[in-house]
Amino acid sequence: MPTAEPAAFPVTAAPSAESLEGRDVLTLADFTGAELRAILDRAHQLKDLQRRREPHRWLEGRTLAMIFEKPSLRTRCTFETGMTQLGGHAIDLASEHMQMGSRESVPDVARNLERWVDAIMARVYLHATVVTLAQHASVPVINGLSDYSHPCQIMADLMTVEEWKGSLQGLKISYVGDGFNIANSLLFAAGALGLELHIATPPDYEPREDVVTRARRAARQTGARIEVYHDPRAAADGAEVIYTDSWISMGQESERADRLRVFPPYQVNGALVSLARPEVMVMHCLPAHRGEEITDEVMDGRHSAVFDQAENRLHTQKAILTLVMKGR
Repeated sequence: MPTAEPAAFPVTAAPSAESLEGRDVLTLADFTGAELRAILDRAHQLKDLQRRREPHRWLEGRTLAMIFEKPSLRTRCTFETGMTQLGGHAIDLASEHMQMGSRESVPDVARNLERWVDAIMARVYLHATVVTLAQHASVPVINGLSDYSHPCQIMADLMTVEEWKGSLQGLKISYVGDGFNIANSLLFAAGALGLELHIATPPDYEPREDVVTRARRAARQTGARIEVYHDPRAAADGAEVIYTDSWISMGQESERADRLRVFPPYQVNGALVSLARPEVMVMHCLPAHRGEEITDEVMDGRHSAVFDQAENRLHTQKAILTLVMKGR
């Protein structure tokens, strides 16, 4: 299913950071730095409880509906496992059963689900789909991935950086590759939290201009440094974090031949990593196309944090679930 260029989605007005109860999680642009910090703190707390095998069934009796238009390994497993560990239940609504948008309209799906469940997670092609779900459902809607934003992934990534580096502040974080949903969400997070973010993409594959503008607007308040350019070596030079993503995302398969001609200089390989700091961490949100955007040498090497990121999807999503459903 092809993706479409979404509109410049409005930022939701944010209440105080003291409570995220009832909030939708569609894009990190909707959250303040204090609110993102609250999610990270809760995620670290929940991971510690899990490691110590201390029960934390904070969502006893709650139900999460999970909508999947796209295939999923990490999103499905981590949300379902997370709800189980929190004492709740997750329902997997596979696309072949729902046929959302054809058999039943998106608003009608939202109006049905809000009568039965306590929150909705949706992994979709078009960002407009999660926006519509949120507009018509009275329960929180969580974006499990869209063509515009991947907020849960970036929260897991920020948690992973804190574990490896001790802090998010003072680091040169560099993203090399396609300026798609991961790059968008990194921009929103960097702007809100006051981070230094460098994004290097091929010409014509930059992040959306409205996303960069919104991130830089936030940066004026937080002191973030945001740079977007085309030179992957400049991005890697002195970096403490190098992040990449697939060159061909789901829905872009028709562009494969063109992209494989354009993106090879942006491969994260030993030569690129050698330009970074000696203790650089390398990140990828997975699934990885080994030999394309990242080499085996790097992905399986000592700098790789990719499976830590995957693990932390569980903990950050549990944090989000407990906060928006007020599980404690």
